[in-house]
Amino acid sequence: MTDTMKAATPWHLWAAGVISLLWNAFGGYDFVMSVTQGETYWRASGMTDGMIAYFNAMPTWMYVPWVLGVWGAVAGSILLLLRSRFAVHAFALSLLGAIGNLVYGLMNPMPELPPAMAAMAYMPWVIVVIAALLAWYAWTMGKKGVLS
Repeated sequence: MTDTMKAATPWHLWAAGVISLLWNAFGGYDFVMSVTQGETYWRASGMTDGMIAYFNAMPTWMYVPWVLGVWGAVAGSILLLLRSRFAVHAFALSLLGAIGNLVYGLMNPMPELPPAMAAMAYMPWVIVVIAALLAWYAWTMGKKGVLS
């Protein structure tokens, strides 16, 4: 295959791109609402006083992995749908950010979650796994010549 030809776009690229964009768009919404509305948004989400205090105490430098994780994933999803090879880089940055957030959370655990939110304790792990799968998927599509 020459550099000017692309491999045919498999159906699963569109499915993965749309599903990942929906998933990651929620992360973008959560980021924007957390940054702009803060405590009002968090209270509406059912967070306790301890959880809100935890997020308010987050150091400023933690915005770096948070921004990389969230907006790298949104960009990666859009770039995947555009069949751009840069989707691999965006998802890699997103994975790096997700791992940074996970490590921070492991070193600085959140207060105990209320029973209704107990499953949220696993969310940082789920996010890292999804970020890794998306990075792998984009890399695989790049290797197959689907992304250019």
